[in-house]
Amino acid sequence: MFFSLGSIIGSGWLFGSLYAARGAGPAAVVSWVIAGAGIVLLALVHAELGGMYPRAGGTARFAHFAFGGLGGFTVGWLSWIYSVTLAPIETEAALQYADNYLPWVMHTSDGTAVLSAGGYALAAVLMLLFSFVNALGVRLFAETNAWAVWWKTAVPILTILVLLATSFHAGNFTAGGGFAPEGLKGVLSVTASSGVVFALLGFESAIQMAGESRDPHRHVPIAVVGSMIVGVVVYLLLQIAFLGALAPQDVRHGWNALSFSGEFGPFAGLATGLGLGWLAVILYIDAVISPAGTGLVYTGIQSRLLYAMGRDRYLPRRLAELSPRGVPLLGIIVGFVVGMVIFLPFPGWKQLVGFVTSAAVLMYAPAPVALAVLRRGDPDRPRPFRLPAASVLAPLAFVMASLLIFWAGWPTVWRLLAAVAIGVVLLGGWHALRSGAGRPPAEPAEDERAQSEQAEGGRPPLDWRWSLWLWPYFAGMGVLSYLGSFEGRGVLPFGWDMAAVAVFALLMFTVAVARPLPGHMTRRYVAASESEAPDLLAAATGPVEPPR
Repeated sequence: MFFSLGSIIGSGWLFGSLYAARGAGPAAVVSWVIAGAGIVLLALVHAELGGMYPRAGGTARFAHFAFGGLGGFTVGWLSWIYSVTLAPIETEAALQYADNYLPWVMHTSDGTAVLSAGGYALAAVLMLLFSFVNALGVRLFAETNAWAVWWKTAVPILTILVLLATSFHAGNFTAGGGFAPEGLKGVLSVTASSGVVFALLGFESAIQMAGESRDPHRHVPIAVVGSMIVGVVVYLLLQIAFLGALAPQDVRHGWNALSFSGEFGPFAGLATGLGLGWLAVILYIDAVISPAGTGLVYTGIQSRLLYAMGRDRYLPRRLAELSPRGVPLLGIIVGFVVGMVIFLPFPGWKQLVGFVTSAAVLMYAPAPVALAVLRRGDPDRPRPFRLPAASVLAPLAFVMASLLIFWAGWPTVWRLLAAVAIGVVLLGGWHALRSGAGRPPAEPAEDERAQSEQAEGGRPPLDWRWSLWLWPYFAGMGVLSYLGSFEGRGVLPFGWDMAAVAVFALLMFTVAVARPLPGHMTRRYVAASESEAPDLLAAATGPVEPPR
């Protein structure tokens, strides 16, 4: 639960309330409710899957078991893009708050706070620290994260209580143009692109680390659902406290012009303006601990995703090798290098939020389809948590995920689809370099040949026939986003564009479930993944011998 909660409570709480209020006014509260409902629904889907298949890099594995190799790699690639970006974005959040007492780490470009050269150097130090702690082993990683989460949870709760008790202006909820100055469209845009959904992301962390849990079948569903409930309640109360604590003059020019002293650190700025210097000090300390704790978690998670894709041979097998301390060390190094590159085109927190949010939701989107497929293809597997009314809630979750992607707007969606295309190109290049047969076996005799090829390091099966639905889905989402009213061409008017997305998502859900991966192939892939659990668990629970 602390892995997931530590991921949910990160930099999102430091900035989400400010950017949501600027985009939607007091109706930002509604944005948190919509985002919370959608993400909780997706979390419930993942709770069943995580309890069934507690594997390292679980979000990639669910798609692999349901759709085969190409579908599993595509979702795994999206999961990795999301995860490898989190450590840089959390580092940027910490440094943006630090600008209040280290003014040399940030500068303003076109009204946005971005890293300076000195800030980039300090960011490298923080990224190295995340990597070093992860490289020392999962036990130290877990203990460090546990202490951080206690602090990270206590400080937002303290902030809520103090602001509600000290300064609450009920009139703010109708000031500056009324409760919803930007209407429903503003509420939905803020939900996807201003840090609201981003702040609630992270429940999947317990799933990604499940290979190192003592009793994952029981604990993963509890961790996923429990952390999500705590996160939604905390963030909703933070938004209410933030809106009420603003001085009435802060919004006299409208919510989109909201500005006050200490803007780089909005809650700390509020505390200072209210004469609560002691709370401001705590918030500046937390502005390092909260993002750093989340960055620490995701440095480990992205390496487990590379481990999973290396284990399944969709990336080089060296990524699946464990160090003497039982961690995928090469994956940690790759994450550090890529993270430092990410700082260059995205040197500011807000610049990354929309892209990261959409990558995460697109990563979550296939899970409801996988749930429906795996209930048919692997019906006898124990399910510690079973999603009630799954025949209704699974397609509803898929529709909700599709809408969250759509609301992010065309400029974000096309970049996301380009990232998917890059992953497919990389897979194609790696696949072409490998030797061996690429077709999965269907007969017992072919099973033996496939096992032999796997032992020799041959190329993995792509199973493209069972993941064909993904490509029309990606293309259709791109077309609808381009034609829609959320920073698109506006050919489809507001309201009708969302109806089109919902109908399209239901159609693609039906197509995907109608052509599932055959059950015998699902069971073989699951069995192949079970052999890795002892190696990873040993790293978490006892001494680890150097891998042979």
